[in-house]
Amino acid sequence: MRIILLILSLFTPFSFAGEQTGKIGGFYARASDNLHLIFLEGNHSTNKPACAKYSYWLIKDEHSTSGKSQFSQILAAKLANKTVTIKGLNTCSRWADGEDINYIVILD
Repeated sequence: MRIILLILSLFTPFSFAGEQTGKIGGFYARASDNLHLIFLEGNHSTNKPACAKYSYWLIKDEHSTSGKSQFSQILAAKLANKTVTIKGLNTCSRWADGEDINYIVILD
């Protein structure tokens, strides 16, 4: 699994985006504005941008193919009690105080 993360990091532009590994502590989906917010258990994100004041993660675009895939990954990991690694985009465009998700890797 570490090899997959290494390969992904080679194809991802270098940035100081946040990263966190842990089990899904919870997730929140709100119908009024399609907000999808994810919490991980354990240590907080490292290298998160200054705008990310809180430790939750946000799906940037719930209507996109990648956003729908990310939500499916979160549900699958939660139901299977798997550990995930989330890497951020170094942006807080979905909500002003939480980092947007770049990718999710299901571990274990």
